[in-house]
Amino acid sequence: MDAERAPIAAAAAAMFEDDQASKALGVELLEAADGRALTRMRVTHEMVNGHSIAHGGYVFLLADTAFACACNSHGPVTVAASAQITFLAPVHEDDVLYARAVERHTRGRGGIYDTTVFRGEPDSETVAEFRGHSRSVESRKDGET
Repeated sequence: MDAERAPIAAAAAAMFEDDQASKALGVELLEAADGRALTRMRVTHEMVNGHSIAHGGYVFLLADTAFACACNSHGPVTVAASAQITFLAPVHEDDVLYARAVERHTRGRGGIYDTTVFRGEPDSETVAEFRGHSRSVESRKDGET
């Protein structure tokens, strides 16, 4: 299945390479090009909350990473202006999650992206829906905008 995946755009790959938070949690970037991205993460014991389900922040992080890779696949440095998530089903330890981000609309420096989080395989059981609003920014070497 991985051999059939789309290539990863250079700008998204470079951004993900520096994403220490996502990489430390085991997030993998599988696809990122033309305003789309696909990420994957296994839910570990450390990600489970007091209700014995995955903490929503980890599910959000996976969706947000896919969103970031999708909106940065075009090249300009782009960040989140806002985002929201709706949890549709509980996620459990050892679940493998996929997040597929898709560009819905861009205008000027802004964009709207929808990300669906699936359990098991892409396009299988939906566990969350995320919508992110992006903003392209001018970036300088020192990190200031």
